[in-house]
Amino acid sequence: MIPTFRAALVALSLTCALAPVVAQRTIRVGDYIVAVVNADLVTAFEVEQRLATVREQATRAGARLPPDDTLRKQVVDALIEDRVIVTFARDSGQRVDDAELDRAVSAVAAQNQLTLDQLRDRLREEGTDIGRFRANLRDQIMVERVREREVNGRIRITDADIDKLVEKRRADAASEGELNLAQILVTVAEGAPADELSRRRDRAEQAMKRLKAGEDFGLVARELSEDANREKGGEIGPKLISRLPDLFVEATKAVAQGQITPEPVRSGAGFHILKVLQRTDGAAFKTTQTRARHILLRPSERADSAALVQRMEGIRRQIVRGERRFEDLARELSEDGSGAAGGDLGWTSAGAFVPEFETALNALALNGLSEPVVSRFGVHLIQVLERRETTLDIREVREQARNQLREQRFESAFMEWARELRQRAYVELREPPV
Repeated sequence: MIPTFRAALVALSLTCALAPVVAQRTIRVGDYIVAVVNADLVTAFEVEQRLATVREQATRAGARLPPDDTLRKQVVDALIEDRVIVTFARDSGQRVDDAELDRAVSAVAAQNQLTLDQLRDRLREEGTDIGRFRANLRDQIMVERVREREVNGRIRITDADIDKLVEKRRADAASEGELNLAQILVTVAEGAPADELSRRRDRAEQAMKRLKAGEDFGLVARELSEDANREKGGEIGPKLISRLPDLFVEATKAVAQGQITPEPVRSGAGFHILKVLQRTDGAAFKTTQTRARHILLRPSERADSAALVQRMEGIRRQIVRGERRFEDLARELSEDGSGAAGGDLGWTSAGAFVPEFETALNALALNGLSEPVVSRFGVHLIQVLERRETTLDIREVREQARNQLREQRFESAFMEWARELRQRAYVELREPPV
């Protein structure tokens, strides 16, 4: 199974990947040092690059930016924070081997529909080289690893936290479920005198006795009910629980499907005898699982991701034309542990794969065959075999709740960690030269 990765490198745009992050900054003509951060530098050239990127993104999104002085300060602060985290990651002992780095470079090239040679040319146009680009990716991988380790270690989730979230999900699902009720309504006029109220109650009790004696609900409803649905045997029809009167929901909460309320229920309209025709629970603890298979080709020195995409397109054509079977090609070609099983990945739930793989998987119909999909692992060809709705067991429900809480708390824990790193770091701001 392909593990998830919080910020898969393949999702990086070429612009982001070009942000220079190397141990020694090159100071260009007319450039100057804006800040010294531990043993690293922030240069004016980088500040201008980041400002240009922020402005371009804001223009595309139609967003308003703060005044130039404020924006520049925010950009400098962000670059300083980046440097603080990068230098911490380097000092933490994290290592990224060349093979992993090669795969990351190939993935970024393929994501931008470039060959490695075209990527080098594009980098050169942007004023950098492949060495600086690789150093940047290496730093990003190290930062991601150390951030996950350090930040996750700060997040505390108790059993009580999980219990609370599980109960909330159960309550939310209850309101999202559906109830199909039938009713026998004996109306009571507003402000009716006591003797009239007594006669109306007796009519409801008469109906209740007949039902308990075994008479058909629909027959009794057609004879005695005074609501608009009596000709349909009193059936109200399926409705979301959240759309039904709270009185009805509460009165039928403990009533099994096919059964009636033990006593008439009093409301402002009169006396109701309710029957639960059908109850459909909400989807709090249900999930869609997918059984899929894939063929994986990994980049190498002889074949980058762009070349593998072309090769995978040829493999796909063979399958579509019926010339070769998917499982045979998987056993023969796939560079993944699933190859021996014909590429079968087994039953998986949402979140099991990296985002780019899962997005392609979710878009496929049954037996659908994807186009080549690039991930940080290589190039995939994916086919969906089966889908099913399943109910999670309590262990899976609690683990899902734990992951949801961790995700919710990650951002604040990260900001706290970054703030502490900044406080411990050596930061020297410098004035521009006169």
